[in-house]
Amino acid sequence: MDKQDVPQDVGLAGRMREVTYAVNAQGRYEAVPSYGWAPKTVALEQAWERILQRLEAVRAQVAAGELSPLAWHMERHQMNPGLLAGYVGLSRWRVRRHLKARVFRRLKPALRARYAAVFGIAPEALGRVPEDPGLVFLANRE
Repeated sequence: MDKQDVPQDVGLAGRMREVTYAVNAQGRYEAVPSYGWAPKTVALEQAWERILQRLEAVRAQVAAGELSPLAWHMERHQMNPGLLAGYVGLSRWRVRRHLKARVFRRLKPALRARYAAVFGIAPEALGRVPEDPGLVFLANRE
């Protein structure tokens, strides 16, 4: 892509710039600031909408007692049981077991604290699903 063809569309983060490499007049690659590209923005918006839909589905399962709040926090941080197990230092099957509401309610405080530390929240907050997921990526959209 030539330097003059670098897209300057406003992206998801507003007028935040990113670096794109383009060919200058001498035929060499050069770092050119870009505000984004509309198709990329659309793809990112669709991905975030999908993430929000998954969060709402998990929230409904937690409210119905099918899953523990741990499942919602795991989904919010886009983790799977294997990844979370690695961070907490447990086996995958134990993490999967803790996703059951009945089992989660009986977790010892020390284990809850380990999970909470991974998510960067207080141990008491681990047992709740907040109304607002705290994702602000679309807050500045027109």
